[in-house]
Amino acid sequence: MKHNLKNNREIDPDEIFIDSRNLPQFDTDQFEGRLEKPISKVSLISILVIFFLIIGTYSIKVWSLQIKYGEQYVIKSENNRLRSTPLFAPRGVIYDRNGVELVWNEPGNEGDFPIRKYIDIPGLAHVIGYVQYPSKDNAGFYYQEDFEGLDGVEKYYNKTLMGHNGSRIIEVDAVGNIQSENITRPPKQGENITLSIDSRVQSEMYKAIENIAKQVGFSGGAGIMMDVRNGEIIALTSYPEYNMEVMSSRIDQDMVRAYLSDKNKPFLDRAVGGLYAPGSIVKPYVALGALSENIIDPNKEILSTGSISVQNDYDPDKQTIFKDWKALGYVDMRHAIAMSSDVYFYEVGGGYKDQKGLGIDNINKYMNMFGFGKGIEESFFSGPDGIVPNPDWKKETFDGEVWTLGNTYHTAIGQYGFQASPIQIVRAMSAIATEGILRDPSILKDVDGKIINKINIKKEYFDIIHDGMRLGATIGTGKALNLPYIEMATKSGTAELGIEKSSVNSWITGFFPYKEPHYVFAIVMEKGSVKNLIGGIAVMREIVEWMNKNTPEYFK
Repeated sequence: MKHNLKNNREIDPDEIFIDSRNLPQFDTDQFEGRLEKPISKVSLISILVIFFLIIGTYSIKVWSLQIKYGEQYVIKSENNRLRSTPLFAPRGVIYDRNGVELVWNEPGNEGDFPIRKYIDIPGLAHVIGYVQYPSKDNAGFYYQEDFEGLDGVEKYYNKTLMGHNGSRIIEVDAVGNIQSENITRPPKQGENITLSIDSRVQSEMYKAIENIAKQVGFSGGAGIMMDVRNGEIIALTSYPEYNMEVMSSRIDQDMVRAYLSDKNKPFLDRAVGGLYAPGSIVKPYVALGALSENIIDPNKEILSTGSISVQNDYDPDKQTIFKDWKALGYVDMRHAIAMSSDVYFYEVGGGYKDQKGLGIDNINKYMNMFGFGKGIEESFFSGPDGIVPNPDWKKETFDGEVWTLGNTYHTAIGQYGFQASPIQIVRAMSAIATEGILRDPSILKDVDGKIINKINIKKEYFDIIHDGMRLGATIGTGKALNLPYIEMATKSGTAELGIEKSSVNSWITGFFPYKEPHYVFAIVMEKGSVKNLIGGIAVMREIVEWMNKNTPEYFK
């Protein structure tokens, strides 16, 4: 048999199958007695593919980190290492007119922003106000870096008081430990402010209002005293009020909620933002209008038997009765002001029988001259305009109803829809005291209030009003203020509220000294019982008695 020698090859010794009997003679740890098998091409290619995939992935990541997003990561790394934090500027200090600190700063917790501290006496909350502090997020970074005034002087003069924050750079390590600190911009403290307020007088005014309100059941009250020579407000307070530190810190949430739910509205600044029916305190302005328009001789007497009757506009068989608060007999203008005769001002305001009336248009004209129905614009004292009733107002308010004589009567004594704020009353009274200078009030010391108008009414007419208001303090409705140490001129008012007229606002306003007026005042006690005989006059008496003993300089 022939064999194909071409296909024959020698068999290597290591290709001979190992005899099992020789197996123990091999050192397997040295790979003796093993057969080698070459790596397949598929496996080699697979390994190379995986290797290049890994290299490619890392290359792409390195490109992304170093080139595409490199700058962003550098900035982020710097920010993680260097932190900029605010250096809070202390707010300006607030003083009263005598240099008493009303608001100042104390260091915060852990060297944080300074804390506002408020003087611990009552009656200042609505003038001073409160702030909202800078705020942090959960990571400890400030998302609000500025103080924000939320009421009163803290709000109105916020930009003046707040100053400018500084900044510092803090270097930290990888675990957040501070390595170094550097101030890059120092803080600049806010400007200080000196108010025209005398905190002693203001606090006592608040206490007197609070005392009478609690004693006889008024729901609130407000008081103002103003220097007529420059418009500086000596006292301006509103009852009830809130705690300034509680509202700034917001730590006592129960008290905050109690304020918000209080039916007596402690956040309402009644002195500036409250509107009230003024009642008889508008009679001096009606009298000035009547004198200026030659409606009546001031010496003419009008009889008050307790009421007048006029023909009913809707029923020819009936008479409408307009009552006086009491039968006062014959009164001239001075005594009508002093005794607050409603009948006299019904007739002078709207006319009666042969007595010509001023009329609603002229009533509005003179009320507007003295600032009624107009707010104090662009001022710390900006508030609601108030209302002087007139035919257009009635038509709009009461679905087209026409004006009646009775509406004129009631407007002439400060009733019907008449609404005014205490700050408007004080401003108007200052124009009476100064014989026609209508000046805006000022809350800052040594900053005169702007003169709005020089009312063109004869001095002799103002003298008549002054005489009537002085009689009011000596023999009239304000005689509780007939005091031996100061001559006061007063006008009281009791404004009935609601359809049932079961509650009233009690007013007293006026000026002193009578012969050379320096100060005007207004007190309103809000919503007390109609049966109560104690009100605004009792409050003012308490204030004046205290001032005579403790601040007699106001009576010199």
